[in-house]
Amino acid sequence: MDLHRTFGEVVIWEDGILRHAGRVDMTRTALEGLGKSLRSTDEVVIEATGNSMAVSRVLTPFVTRVIIANPLQVKAIAQAHVKTDKIDAGTLASLHAAGYLPQIWTPDAVTERKRRLAARRYQVVRHRTRIKNEVHSILHAHLIPKCPHADLFSARGRAWLARQPLPDDERAAVNRHVRELDRLAEDLTVLDREIAQAAIDDPAVKRLITITGVNLAVATGMVAAIGEIGRFKSPQKLVSYFGLNPRVRQSGLGAAHHGRISKIGRSHARAMLVEAAWAAAKAPGPLHAFFVRIRARRGHQIAAVAVARKLAVLCWHLLTKDEDYLWARPALVASKTRGMELQAGHPQQKGSRRGPAYAYNVKALRNQEMLVATQAERSYERFTAQWEPRRPKDVARGRLKPAGRK
Repeated sequence: MDLHRTFGEVVIWEDGILRHAGRVDMTRTALEGLGKSLRSTDEVVIEATGNSMAVSRVLTPFVTRVIIANPLQVKAIAQAHVKTDKIDAGTLASLHAAGYLPQIWTPDAVTERKRRLAARRYQVVRHRTRIKNEVHSILHAHLIPKCPHADLFSARGRAWLARQPLPDDERAAVNRHVRELDRLAEDLTVLDREIAQAAIDDPAVKRLITITGVNLAVATGMVAAIGEIGRFKSPQKLVSYFGLNPRVRQSGLGAAHHGRISKIGRSHARAMLVEAAWAAAKAPGPLHAFFVRIRARRGHQIAAVAVARKLAVLCWHLLTKDEDYLWARPALVASKTRGMELQAGHPQQKGSRRGPAYAYNVKALRNQEMLVATQAERSYERFTAQWEPRRPKDVARGRLKPAGRK
C-alpha cells in the first residue's frame, strides 16, 4: 500500500504477478473492509508516514503481519524516473517478495505513548524558548540593557521588565508573550507529571538517571526512542540510530574523509542527548574531562556533540549489561529519584523521617561525592595524556609518504 493523507493505493503481489486492487479511503471503516477481504496468511507492506502506525493497528488482526518500510532506505522509490502511486506500491511488494525490503521496528502501545509524550514535551519547550527569544529581541531593539537578575522571567525579572520604557505596542507584545509563557508552563507541568507516572516503575529510566547530566526527561526520551535495546547489536548501531555518527566518504585507495554528523534518525532523542551533554560537561567527572579534551582541539560545539555520542554509547552499555553508571553520585541519584516521585504525584514526607535524597542537601556529603567525581576526572586525564594521534595505516606500512617528508 502506498499511503496518503486521504487514501491508499493497493497493489497485490501473488505468484510473481502484480495486480492493481484500487484505492482505499484512510478511514477505520474502509481499512477494516480491506482487512476482511484479505486472507489471514497475507502480509501487508506500507511505508513509514504520519498515519502508518494507525493503519498498522487496524490491519494487524486480519493478516499475518504488517511491515512498515523505511522510506529513507527504499531507494527504488525515491530515485525512480517514472513515479506513480501504483508503481510505488508495486515496488514495495516486489522488494518484500525478493527479501530486500528495509523495514523499521514497530513499537508497542506503551512505548509509542512514551514517544508521543516526549515529542510533545520537546515541542512545548521549543515553543517556550522561541517566545523568550522574542522578548529578548524586543528589549535589544529598544536598547534596553541586559537584565541584572539571573532569569528575566522570574518574579524579580518580571518586575524589572515591567519598569523598562517600551512603546505601547511593544509593551502589549511583551505582556502577551508573558501570558503565553505562563500557559505553556501549565502544559509543561501536566506533561512532566504524565512522563513521571509512566517512568516511575521503569528500571531502564532509573538506570539511565545515574549518568551525570541525564535527568528524567532525557532518560524517558532515550528509553522511548530505543524501545528494545536488544535490537541494537553494538553501541555504534545506537549511535547511528540517533544520527550522531559522522558522514564518511572514501573511494579506492584514497583516505576516508569524515564530515558532519548524519542527523538521520530520532531528532528528538538527539536534541535531548546534546542537552544532557552540556549539563554533563559542567559537572566534575570523566565526561567533563572528555569534553575539555575535545574542546581544546575542535571547539566547544563539536565537543558537546562528541559528549552526546559518548552518552549514547553509555546508554547502550548500561541497558545491555543491566548496570548503573560506574561514577554515579548516590546522593544526586537519590535526589533525582525523589524528584521523579514528587513529579508523579507521590505525597511529601514530613517530620523527622529522612530518605536517601536528604544526603544531597548536606553540603559535606555533596562535596565528598564531587571529590570522588573529580578524582575520576583526573584519572581520565592521566589515562589520555599519553595518547598520540594514530597514523594512517598506509603511512605506517610505508605505502604513502607522510606529509612534509620527501
